Amino acid sequence: MGEFDGLRALVTGGGSGIGLAAATLLAERGARVACLDINASGGPFVEVKADVTDEEAVRAGVSGAVEQLGGLDVLINNAGIGAAGTIEDNSYEEWSKVLDVNVLGIVRVTRAALPYLRRSAHAAIVNTCSIAATAGLPQRALYSASKGAVQSLTLAMAADHVHEGIRVNCVNPGTADTPWVRRLLDAARDPAAELAALEGRQPMGRLVSAPEVAAAIAYLASPLAASTTGTVLAVDGGMHGLRLRPKP
Repeated sequence: MGEFDGLRALVTGGGSGIGLAAATLLAERGARVACLDINASGGPFVEVKADVTDEEAVRAGVSGAVEQLGGLDVLINNAGIGAAGTIEDNSYEEWSKVLDVNVLGIVRVTRAALPYLRRSAHAAIVNTCSIAATAGLPQRALYSASKGAVQSLTLAMAADHVHEGIRVNCVNPGTADTPWVRRLLDAARDPAAELAALEGRQPMGRLVSAPEVAAAIAYLASPLAASTTGTVLAVDGGMHGLRLRPKP
């Protein structure tokens, strides 16, 4: 018996990385899972191909997923894209694109999902945010702005929907070992040195794994966390709160 037995979950960005890890874990714990992504996940899930920037496709995709699942109890808003650079480096077109995916993508999917979540006896939304929402990271101006918005949006959503029985929380991963991070490393002048730098800024000395973030998502989505809402859960190797002395 798993804590998600009988529950139905929709994971956006479920085709790879944290989204795929979350979808896999929820399924292992008993949920029926649909993945909404522009790419197939390759897992044993209900597959929904949609771009979160396309409102019509999102509404059709959510409706189709709910029809196949037989309802909806859990929404994981994980779809997102990254960006590197200072405030001067990214074009306005890229600013619009990243905010459209990372922030308005959550808005579109949640709007489409809310009518179904309101019918659930256990309704939970978990948004994938980032340590970039609370820590000043170099070369991440656009990405940080989008994730700061996600964290604030999470708290506002939690306040708006608590009396409807819908819990809303978010996870703030540190630098995670995901396909996007690996692409950044591949593009670096010295990938090994860049990896060492990313690992070194997290007190535990390594990248966060996708399954570790998935475990936090599953906790927040679980009926076992029924009194947890409006919470930001850091999964960052201690980066948000620890201030270690240099090693001798």
